[in-house]
Formats: sequence, C-alpha cells, structure tokens
Amino acid sequence: MMVEYITRNERETEELGAKLAAVLKPGMIIAFTGGLGMGKTAFTRGIAYGLGYTGRVSSPTFTIVQEYIGGRLPLFHFDWYRIQSAEELYNLGWEEYWDRGGVCVIEWSEQAPDALPTDVIQVKISRANDNHINHKFESTDDNSRLILVEGIEIT
Repeated sequence: MMVEYITRNERETEELGAKLAAVLKPGMIIAFTGGLGMGKTAFTRGIAYGLGYTGRVSSPTFTIVQEYIGGRLPLFHFDWYRIQSAEELYNLGWEEYWDRGGVCVIEWSEQAPDALPTDVIQVKISRANDNHINHKFESTDDNSRLILVEGIEIT
C-alpha cells in the first residue's frame, strides 16, 4: 500500500523521517527516488535523528556510504548517483551491510535496481506542485514535497 504525505519545508521532511525511524527494524532497506534537491538527504537526516544519532548527517555523494553509529540502530546511508551497475555495488560489498543489524538508506536507488532485494521500503519524493495525483493540495511553494511511501506504515 502506498501512502501519500505532503511536507511544506525541510523541517517537516525531517520530521517525517523521524516518524519513520520509530518503526524501523534491523535489516530494513529504504530506497529513495527523486531528483536533485528534492529532500532525500533531509528525510535521511530525520531518520538518523529519529534513531538517536546526534552528529552531522550529509549526503555521501563522493564516498558512496556514510555510517551513522550511536543510535537505536546503525544507519548506513548510501548514495548511488555515480553507480553504473549492480555488479559495481556487489564488488564494493553492498550486500554485507544488510546483515550488520542496521538500516540501509539508498539515495538514487534507481541507478541499480537489480541490486535491491524485493522487500524494500520505497520512498518517492517530488515537488508537490509538479504532481497532479492529488488535487486536494494546492500550493505555489517550491519547498512543498509530495512523498510517497510504500512498504511500511508510518505512525
């Protein structure tokens, strides 16, 4: 079941991430899709803070993965923007993170969909104004985001 959320700014996007963190369990994988600047890192920052991590959270664009340890669960934050294939990820040991008792979050998961297991949580983020899925939301604010979550219920 896909659930639709609207956030009006970065803070609300982080807050939604923190709510998701409350229901995450070891071994879960969250696959993000969405263009540049849509809020994938802000959502991940909220997950990290919701898990109890207190340090700085930033996109791992040039390192492929950032590890955030010290919260309720470890968080492994991947950025696949520069990844060309699933084989490249397997050569980097990507699947070894699944068994480390934490949560994997992947920005740009569409770069190597074959590397994902079938039971991932899908999060799609876009500008709320760019979508005509839900006509009950009207805004001219470019900071508003439509966030579609599938595979888990955020309470």
